[in-house]
Amino acid sequence: MKHHNHEHMAHQTNTTHEMSLNSMAASATLHCLTGCAIGEVLGLIIGTIFGLSILMTIALAITLAFVFGYTLSTLPLMKAGLTFTAALPLVFAADTLSIATMEVVDNLVMLSIPGALHAGLVDPLFWISMAIALTVAYFVALPVNRYQLQKGKGHALVMKYHGHDH
Repeated sequence: MKHHNHEHMAHQTNTTHEMSLNSMAASATLHCLTGCAIGEVLGLIIGTIFGLSILMTIALAITLAFVFGYTLSTLPLMKAGLTFTAALPLVFAADTLSIATMEVVDNLVMLSIPGALHAGLVDPLFWISMAIALTVAYFVALPVNRYQLQKGKGHALVMKYHGHDH
């Protein structure tokens, strides 16, 4: 009977760890998605306003997604007492793979929806396509972030500065 209780407790501990890992991965992915979404939308708006080519608009959107993604991760670290130069390498290590995954997926989805990138900012097709692209990007990046957390990499590198227990 004692052996059975030990197995049950081990299963509960593993289940709790899995739920915690899933929760942290979801939080890290949502955090990344926020920066990516801000950068993507801003880049597409700027590209549209200035009549940039699709390629230039995508390049601008990707660049801004990385800038905003890194910025949203750097600010809490600096608030926690790290200097900008101390925070930046942590942010690059924590967020680069997640942002890159989201950007590849997001842009492939946008390119695959007929007319999405040619739709104007007042066209519902643009915003529906963007919502679909960002949603797909979230679900593709989620297991990437979960795997990194499980290995003590990615967002796990900055968790102690965010006040999360690891």
